[in-house]
Amino acid sequence: MSQKKMAAPCARMASWPLLRYFSRFERTPIANSVFRPFSNSSLRRSNLRNKLAPETPRSPWTLMAAVCLQRPPVISADLSLVEQRFARLMQQMELEKSILSEHELRLLEDAERLRRKQADEDDDDDDDERKEQDIVLTQDLEDEWERKFKTFRPAPRTTDDADKDLSSSGRLLSDSLVLLAEQQVGSDKLWLLPQAQWRPGETLRHTAQRALASLGEPTIKANFLGQAPCGVYKYKLPKAARSDTSLGAKIFFFKAILTPDTPTNAEPNTALMWLSKRELQRFLKPAYMMKVERFILGP
Repeated sequence: MSQKKMAAPCARMASWPLLRYFSRFERTPIANSVFRPFSNSSLRRSNLRNKLAPETPRSPWTLMAAVCLQRPPVISADLSLVEQRFARLMQQMELEKSILSEHELRLLEDAERLRRKQADEDDDDDDDERKEQDIVLTQDLEDEWERKFKTFRPAPRTTDDADKDLSSSGRLLSDSLVLLAEQQVGSDKLWLLPQAQWRPGETLRHTAQRALASLGEPTIKANFLGQAPCGVYKYKLPKAARSDTSLGAKIFFFKAILTPDTPTNAEPNTALMWLSKRELQRFLKPAYMMKVERFILGP
C-alpha cells in the first residue's frame, strides 16, 4: 500500500509539462539565485532597446595638433648698462679680495732671485744659471700668451646675411626663435605654428610630429617635451561655413626644442620663418598670439 502511495506523486510529476515543472522552482529562493527567466519576449525587448539606444553624437569640433618648435639662444645676450656697471663692480671686488695665483707667486719669486743676483748675494754659479733659466721661461710663457691674445679674433655676434633671411635658424643668435609655417585655412593662407588634423588611431603628440615632418625639411631635428599638450586654442568657422557637424576646430599645442646639431637652411624657404617672440606679433592674430605666448620660453 505504501509503494502505491509513493508511486502516485511520481506518476503525476512525470505527466506535468516540463515548463510547469520548472515554474514551481521560480517561487523558491534557490531558484531565484540559480535559474534566470528566459523567453523569446526578453530577446525581442533587448533587440528593441539596442535599436532605440541613441548613438554617441559626433563632435562638431575638428581636433588638430600643433608644435611650438623653439631654437634656444646660441650666445648670451648683450648686457644692459646696469648689468655692465654691476659686472665691473663685481670684478673690482673680486680683484681686491682675491689672493695671488701660482703664476703670480712664481713671478715674484723670480723677480726676487734676479734682484739678489744683481746684488751679488748668491755665489753659486750653477744655481744662478738655473734661476736665470727659470726667469726666462716664465717671461717666455707670458710672451706666448700675449702673442696668442693679439692674434685671437672672436666670432661675430651678429650674422647680417642670416638676420635678413627670416627662414634661417641661424639668425638672432642671442634670442629664442619660434618656427612659423604658412598654412592653408579655408580659402586663406595664414602664418601659424605647424599643425595637422588628428587621425583616428594616433595620439595628439603623433599628430604634432606628423605636422613637423610634413614641412618637407628633413634637416629639422626636434626633441618633444612630454606627452601632454601645453596649451589649446579654439576657434569657430565663419557663420556661412558652419553646420551641425562642423562648428570649428580645437588646436592642441606641443612644445619641442630644436637640437643643437641641426644645420641651418642652405637655401631660403619662403614657407617657413624663424621669428623672435617680439616679431611674432606682426604675423599672428591677437587671439592666437595670446594663447601661444604663454608657453614660449625667453623674452
